[in-house]
Amino acid sequence: MIKKLALVFFLFLGTSLKSKANFDFNDNCINAYQAIFDLRLNDARELIQKEKNQNPNNGITILLDNYIDYFTLLTTEKKSDYERLKNLKSGRLDALENQDKNSPYYLFAQAEVYLQWGMLKSRFQDYFSSGLDIKKADNLLDENAKKYPSFLPNKKSSGLIDVILGSIPSNIKGILSTFGFKGNVDNGIKTLEYLSTALPKTSYGFYKDEVVFFLCYIETDLVHNKASYSKIIGLTNSMDNTSLLKAYLQGYVSARNAKNDSAIAYLLKRPKGSAYTDFPTVNYLLGNAKLNRMDSDANVYLINYLKDYKGINYVKDAYLKLAYYYYLRGDNNRYNAFIKMVKSQGDTYDEKDKQALKEANDAAPDMNLLKARLYFDGGYYPKALAQLNGKGADDFRLQRDQIELYYRLGRIYDELGRDADAVNNYQRAINLGKSTTYYFAANAALLTGDIYAHRNDKAKAAYFYKQAIAMKNHEYENSIETKAKDGLKNIGY
Repeated sequence: MIKKLALVFFLFLGTSLKSKANFDFNDNCINAYQAIFDLRLNDARELIQKEKNQNPNNGITILLDNYIDYFTLLTTEKKSDYERLKNLKSGRLDALENQDKNSPYYLFAQAEVYLQWGMLKSRFQDYFSSGLDIKKADNLLDENAKKYPSFLPNKKSSGLIDVILGSIPSNIKGILSTFGFKGNVDNGIKTLEYLSTALPKTSYGFYKDEVVFFLCYIETDLVHNKASYSKIIGLTNSMDNTSLLKAYLQGYVSARNAKNDSAIAYLLKRPKGSAYTDFPTVNYLLGNAKLNRMDSDANVYLINYLKDYKGINYVKDAYLKLAYYYYLRGDNNRYNAFIKMVKSQGDTYDEKDKQALKEANDAAPDMNLLKARLYFDGGYYPKALAQLNGKGADDFRLQRDQIELYYRLGRIYDELGRDADAVNNYQRAINLGKSTTYYFAANAALLTGDIYAHRNDKAKAAYFYKQAIAMKNHEYENSIETKAKDGLKNIGY
């Protein structure tokens, strides 16, 4: 009888131990995580459910559910999905707080939920709440680092936050620092680069794709260092070839670095099939890249984007690009039809959409300037220059086009390394456009400042940065002013 009671006791004890709250990043969870980063979200959901059935108290499944929502919103950008899914955040945090407090994942998983929603809220223009969530994540990660200093996943997220908080525009950084918002972009990048090589040698190697994901956007959108292109593409090569996210990142980084042919090649060979989540932005990128190359099928991808996309960004810009596609082919009826769509469809959350609406309300572009602009955006600098060869201000009727001529020549010469020609044309753009609402003159001043900063001529660099700041009431004013102020700071002014 005693033996039977003891057996029952130990069986009960074993069952209760198995059902105890825990964090177990086991094979089911790792496979689900990798499926998420392939953008096979339905496969990931099935694997997560399998783990819930087998280990209902594994807290990692709560975190993975949040990853699913994070990537769902990144790929669809649907406002209705955002409003619906953000309500799940508090319940997940409550559930995580009931997990194993003695695990390094306990505080880390809560921080991840806050961080992911902080980034999503920023994308959907909810900036104040975004800042609070990111700061909460930072505090939790700091606390966790004190308890588990060698827990590498912690460094992944703290490195990202270091970059996010360090890249706050200088005009509001001072205000936010009083609330504890402090970061360092260089330190954050160094941490993430270290992890990209250190993680694969550990049991946390599955996190490498996420680190690469962060570095792609940081190096491309925040640092704008074209010298990093080969390094970033090299990092993405380590991702699995079945990953749709890999193809997208390679296409995105290539497009942003004016490697247009590479962008098209990466995006065209992306993995396809019902296993992958819908990602209409891939077609938006392809349509733009093909338009830059003057491909005859550019319109197909832009139309598919507009047909499939239900989100908040780039709708106006896509309609504008379609208008320009037909304008370049002399089809003025379709050009005018799509210009009307720019005015009536989409939102103006993103700067590209604001600019698209402004262009739609302005006179039609000059054909040569439009071709030069598209070739330039694709990195086809000799073709862009050939489009403007022999042109002078007298060849253009509109002041807008006269300013853009010199601005565009300045940009082309800048990229070709012909600094003297670039500065001369930038100065002409400044002289003609400093009192207009077009961004050409202000950005010309900013870019001239960059040229002199690279030469270590701090006095001239400061002069042009201050010129860029002094120009008001033009397109991209906040962005240009912030970059100019950062330029002044970098040269010690």
